[in-house]
Amino acid sequence: MKRILIDTNIILDYLMNREPFFENSKKIIDLCVNNIIECYIAAHTITNLFYILRKYYSYSERKEIILELSKIFTIIPIDNKKINLVLIDKDCKDIEDGLQIECAKEYGLDYIVTRNTPDFFNSKIKAIEPNIFITIIE
Repeated sequence: MKRILIDTNIILDYLMNREPFFENSKKIIDLCVNNIIECYIAAHTITNLFYILRKYYSYSERKEIILELSKIFTIIPIDNKKINLVLIDKDCKDIEDGLQIECAKEYGLDYIVTRNTPDFFNSKIKAIEPNIFITIIE
């Protein structure tokens, strides 16, 4: 079974019904829900989602969304070790992406599924677009 870290943009595509990305994000989420793959998110994804979705959902709706997501995904904690590794990495240009890379590395995940693969150019865990990941699984 493949084990993946899902980038925030994939979840946003799904929750906000963003075209033309919705269909692939839905397929990824469905694979997670149906336990065809093991799905992980970094802890800061939760707070990012809660903040970004404030324009689209009420406070109580966002709480319910996060609660449901916590049933689907394993949430990888962010700790001092990961933060320090990201901060001392001279190649890291984005702390958020760096933390996701460290989370995926710590858990030995197979892929980071994202629409922003260039942001993960220095990752030891392969970053892959949703459509490509879907073709691998199917």
